Amino acid sequence: MLAGTGAEAQKRVKIERADNLKSGRRNGERYERLIGNVVVTQNETTIYCDSALIFKKQNQMEAYGRVHITEGDSVDITGSLLQYDGNTKLAKLKRNVVFRKKATATLYTDNLDFSRPRNLAYYYNGGKLVDSTNTLTSTKGYYNLNNNMASFKRNVHVKNPDYTMTADSLQYNSRTKVIYFVTETTVVNKDSSTFVYQDGVYNTATKKSDVSTGTGESEDYTISGLNYAYDGVREIGKVRGNVVMTSKKENLIIYGQASDYYKLKGLTKVYNKAYIAKVTEDNDTLYMSADTLVSIDSEDPTKDRLLAYKNVRIFKKDMQGKADSLEYRLADSTLFFYRQPVLWSEGNQMSADSIRMLVKNNTLDKVFLVSNAFVIAEDTLRNYNQIKGRRMTAELANGKLNRMIVTGNGESIYYLIDEKLMTLTGLNYMICSNITIRFRDGKVNNLTSYVKPDARFIPPHELKPEDRTLKGFNWKAKEKPKREDVVKPQVPGTQGQQIKKAVQ
Repeated sequence: MLAGTGAEAQKRVKIERADNLKSGRRNGERYERLIGNVVVTQNETTIYCDSALIFKKQNQMEAYGRVHITEGDSVDITGSLLQYDGNTKLAKLKRNVVFRKKATATLYTDNLDFSRPRNLAYYYNGGKLVDSTNTLTSTKGYYNLNNNMASFKRNVHVKNPDYTMTADSLQYNSRTKVIYFVTETTVVNKDSSTFVYQDGVYNTATKKSDVSTGTGESEDYTISGLNYAYDGVREIGKVRGNVVMTSKKENLIIYGQASDYYKLKGLTKVYNKAYIAKVTEDNDTLYMSADTLVSIDSEDPTKDRLLAYKNVRIFKKDMQGKADSLEYRLADSTLFFYRQPVLWSEGNQMSADSIRMLVKNNTLDKVFLVSNAFVIAEDTLRNYNQIKGRRMTAELANGKLNRMIVTGNGESIYYLIDEKLMTLTGLNYMICSNITIRFRDGKVNNLTSYVKPDARFIPPHELKPEDRTLKGFNWKAKEKPKREDVVKPQVPGTQGQQIKKAVQ
């Protein structure tokens, strides 16, 4: 046994047993050489090995072959080589090192330093931490036994049955199973969806996250925001603050201040200053806003939908619109407007009980006005040319009205103007089941009537107030949306409020 008693003895390493004991010198320093079934202790630390050199004066030892260290009843370490300083209580192990904190985690590396006073293990040339939930690898790592916190640096990889992660730095608590994002971290889920986080936490046991600033990518969308919360059990995700969701299938981007994602339902909601921007073939952008936007994704592509609820507003340079609600069917690029829809295009106001708009080659192609269709256009003298019928189909060319076909109960009022004198010369009133109207530069050019039209001309001096409008006339120019009514500005510095409670 090494000399010393009392407090001093507690600092010295103690030889418990060895099959053979020899003495020698190295570089002028005396040592004891222990061979076969060696056991050395210091306080609660026990070191087992095949052979060892004990340097009494320095209170140090070297151990070789099947090195095994136990620290109380919680720490168990194995390796092939050991350098141990009994004064600093620092153990340096090499070759096939396995560091176990019982019932918590196991660390694998070829070079490990373990400071007993600090209860800190660290590696610097590659290592792997494994527990019941995750496998984490990195070039450098630190494991604090006091708080079970592991820090990983450089080439960090995390493997889990549900996802993989890569980062430059990461922290992980092996007791709580919580991952802390320290630097930009890329997460790839088993369904191939990808998220890039800047900071925040993810509880691998409960599968709930609270992370900040980054982007996500699935098969159909990319999404970014200031704060994320995700419940991996219920597969519900929530994003708060300057949300931007980009569709890969369609050339459109959805903006808002809040988004809720329900993976099992294939449903995503965007709300709070929500609007859509869709680039059309003419390099213009169609904007649409609503209180709530909903994307529905299905394994059947024909069932993919984009819904807009309450206060729908549309703005495009050559077309504006409003309705209570809207449905966009991605399969056939068709927009359905419901409940008091109104469209404005180049001075023409179109309304009906419902409106259907077809998008072809990424530009507006046809507009179908269904039931109680009514078109109004204001002329240069502020008279209102009007057409109504049961149904109407408006055909567009290069984004402009080209032709309109009225089917059933057609009626029209058309004011005649002397363009040189800019005076009214009369009014043409016509009733006809079917009417075709052709446009030039967005203005009515001529009308063609079919099936026994009933028409009459009224000169200006005979015009009465009741002659000037058709039944149901309602000019709504003041309701026509402007760009600023539809495009909602992002909120600088917005943070997701109550994000920690978002998925609870």
